[in-house]
Amino acid sequence: MKRIHSRSLSLLLCGLLLSACGSTNNPQVVVDPPDTLPGNPPPTGPTPPIISEPSVKRAQDKRTFTASVPNFPASPGATVYQGLYDGEHGKAGYVIEVPAKWNGKLVMYAHGYAGEGAALNVQPPISAEFGAYMLSQGYAWAASSYSANYYDVRAGIEDTNALALQFVSLTQNKYAAPTKTYIMGLSMGGNVTAAAVEAETLATAKNKVSYAAAMPLCGVLDPAYEFQWLGDYTLNAQQLAGFGATSYPASDFQPKLNQIVGALFSDVSTEVWKPNTGPGAKLRDLSTNLTGGPRPVFGTVGFGAKTWQQAVLSTGGSDGTLNGILAKNIYGNQNVTYRWTQGPTPSAEEVAYNSAILRVTADADANPKRTDGLRWLPVIEGKFNVPVLTMHTLGDLYVPFAHEQRYLKAAQQQGNAGMLVQRAIRAAGHCEFAGPELVEAFNTWMAWAGGGPKPVGDDITTPSVIADAKYGCQFTRETRNGVDACN
Repeated sequence: MKRIHSRSLSLLLCGLLLSACGSTNNPQVVVDPPDTLPGNPPPTGPTPPIISEPSVKRAQDKRTFTASVPNFPASPGATVYQGLYDGEHGKAGYVIEVPAKWNGKLVMYAHGYAGEGAALNVQPPISAEFGAYMLSQGYAWAASSYSANYYDVRAGIEDTNALALQFVSLTQNKYAAPTKTYIMGLSMGGNVTAAAVEAETLATAKNKVSYAAAMPLCGVLDPAYEFQWLGDYTLNAQQLAGFGATSYPASDFQPKLNQIVGALFSDVSTEVWKPNTGPGAKLRDLSTNLTGGPRPVFGTVGFGAKTWQQAVLSTGGSDGTLNGILAKNIYGNQNVTYRWTQGPTPSAEEVAYNSAILRVTADADANPKRTDGLRWLPVIEGKFNVPVLTMHTLGDLYVPFAHEQRYLKAAQQQGNAGMLVQRAIRAAGHCEFAGPELVEAFNTWMAWAGGGPKPVGDDITTPSVIADAKYGCQFTRETRNGVDACN
């Protein structure tokens, strides 16, 4: 999944690192030659069978990807190591950067969704400036391209873990093994991050790493819900627009997309689409209920954000296999009641609507346990025992705020809520964090992981708190366009 770079991150970090921005220290670059180094969840059913390789095949197994040696410039006063290593699907690219005054701690960065192309690329940790900030604080960082694109979280975890385990050899034995290793990531990388510290991952991953703490940002924290949401949104958009799907997958969604958008929005000429007062308003309010309840930002600039409306609508007509990551359909809506009102019971119009909309049944064994390592879509069940700090924008349409609520509920059910801190940010875009928010979250997370007191977070579950016009002000450090200021 895509990310938005903060418009202020570069200026902020250059201000924080004034000496580094103008440093005359000579950076070092070490490149290894290629190929020489190593709403409601879907209905539940019986316990899925454990599947062994190669009894079930999927489209992802037939795809090939190509990694190339990265070409990252070293930050001032640091040494960068880069090359290729063996990953889950084949070769993956890597970058490791170590500051001259290393504190012995390593931060693994898990990148977000990189599309469906064949080329694999390493991404810097949020941005080059943020990577430089971590270095200035004494932390080394490392990032993998992963050995596969698409929504392949299994590859993301295995390849990130494999890179962490090879830190010493890939830095040419210049450094001792890290005293502690942490993991952080954005969006799909947030999914990788949260799943990497889960009990099932620790038990079944081929490359096992016990991270000291995790920081999933704008993350997919309930993978089943994410694809439930995308299916629900596009199905309801089609239904409310008057072109209701009659079969699943909806093969007519993309051919009718312009008509669907025209029936829901009165103006799509700006960066914030305006829903009309009829079916468009119902879709907005229905979406509000499915994504965390009434809250600032979402109902205004968040829901209409052009970039993310287009991203979500682009998934319409999908078959529920996550574009071949699974072999069967994970989407189902048999037990979902769609509502655009807030009363205690559905209105007569909503009852009729729910009777009319297409109902889909998920395959019970779409994401079973496997004997060859992690599931194809690794689970997140709240079974973690390290400090986890999350941050999410309130207006996110692509990976909605409800992920935070579901993650907290899972952690509470496992008795692990005491290890979780969550923060809400008043922004509309997916991963739209300002520089000060990122730096503050990182510093707070590291202080907590280092033995400091548990930091403060936001109440993300009390409806009256979330619906307050000032909700999210506690950790928002920059006012965005179209969003009311906190003071």
